[in-house]
Amino acid sequence: MPELISLDECDRLSTRRVHQLYRKHVSRSQVTLMTSFGFGRELADRAEGAWIWTRDGRRILDFTGGVGVLNHGHNHPRILAARKRFQDAQRMEVHKTYFSPYVAALSHNLAQLLPADLTMSFFPNSGAEAVEGAVKLAYKYHGGRRNRIVRADIGFHGKLLGSGSLTGTHERFRFPEIPGVIAVPYGDLDAIRAATASARTADGGCDVYAIIVEPFSASTMACCTEEFLRGLRKLCTEQNIMLIFDEIYTGWGRTGSLFYFMRYPGLVPDILTTSKSFGGGKSSISAYIAREPVFRKAYDNLADSLLQSTSTTYYGFGEETATAIEAVNVAVEDDYPLRARDIERILAPGLRRIRKEHSGTVADVRGAGALYGIFLDGGPRILDLAARLAPGGLARDPHFRIKLITCSVVDALYRDHGIYTYYTLNGDNPLVAAPPLVVTQQDVEYFLDSLDATLSKGLPRLLTRFVREKVTPQWPSGS
Repeated sequence: MPELISLDECDRLSTRRVHQLYRKHVSRSQVTLMTSFGFGRELADRAEGAWIWTRDGRRILDFTGGVGVLNHGHNHPRILAARKRFQDAQRMEVHKTYFSPYVAALSHNLAQLLPADLTMSFFPNSGAEAVEGAVKLAYKYHGGRRNRIVRADIGFHGKLLGSGSLTGTHERFRFPEIPGVIAVPYGDLDAIRAATASARTADGGCDVYAIIVEPFSASTMACCTEEFLRGLRKLCTEQNIMLIFDEIYTGWGRTGSLFYFMRYPGLVPDILTTSKSFGGGKSSISAYIAREPVFRKAYDNLADSLLQSTSTTYYGFGEETATAIEAVNVAVEDDYPLRARDIERILAPGLRRIRKEHSGTVADVRGAGALYGIFLDGGPRILDLAARLAPGGLARDPHFRIKLITCSVVDALYRDHGIYTYYTLNGDNPLVAAPPLVVTQQDVEYFLDSLDATLSKGLPRLLTRFVREKVTPQWPSGS
């Protein structure tokens, strides 16, 4: 008989044993990378709201927001209750030939919340799949007669072959890409106009079937201006180009409005993508929502009616859609956009004060609502120190030195103050402050005080300690 590990045994696995299993069956390099940080050397025991408790009893303030997943915080009681209700009733999950009341209700709720005729929804599993579905819908809308798609140079849309083709910052290894991708500078309407003008079909018509953009770029903390977004909408209408807004990270109140684009009345994309907090922190679900005329032209006929839906195994999975219904209701009833604006009223001035007091370390601070980036620098002397500390060829990576500086701050916040943060892998790699929308004012103030205290130690000291402890890790007792 094979020696299988039970759930009970999972709860008793030591940190060392988990690392051993990861090295053997998941990724050795992942263990090497993540044990650079304190959180890579501990196991989480439970989580609630904005807090995580580790196996050894430490209480950690989670200021990552689950990288967009945890607007509701960890294990929101209403989300847990909705899933339990579904399970206790032994509801059916997978048969697509039975109509689902949960898919029907979730589609209705989205249509009620979104502007104009954004009324037709489809529910895959991940954000990258939502992007793929949105792009396929745009292509199908034009019947395959257009061949080009425009994306921004800093956009992040996923890591599948299709969505990865539309992501601005590429990984070290380049995978095959979908054809016809045109890259333009983020927020540059003139560049988009030039790109669409030059992309012509043989008969002189427009060859662009879609333009995809993040109204707010969560990986770089850049945002599109109202003038740009309205100009883009006008261009797409004139050229019959499908306008796709990717709000996978920024949806459900994160930036101070239900979706970032909704702060501008009358602005409506042809297709919207969402995921992450759409599942309330417990459900792996995404959506792309299309304007009714767009969807009906592309798919609403007997020949194509099953092209995007029932052939997908986990589309609209029962418990996931039930969870999303409750997650959306919580976000609306508890006014998550207002919560994000309340957080911003504390977070934004606090970060600006820190930037002023640590002007030699903090190069910039920008964001919206409960999503801010702290851009660290430290000047040439610190960058030279980081380069000397960098192992091997990593010193030649122009972004590695900033990454190393930011990592040292992430590590110090965790070890010294029990605050869990992260930095983005796109753009200038800012340290991200993105707490769950259930944090208290005291939680936000504690983060600001801790960041101030950490930066007051000086980057040389933080860098040296981070690299030293990476080389000779200090393991927790009993691990």
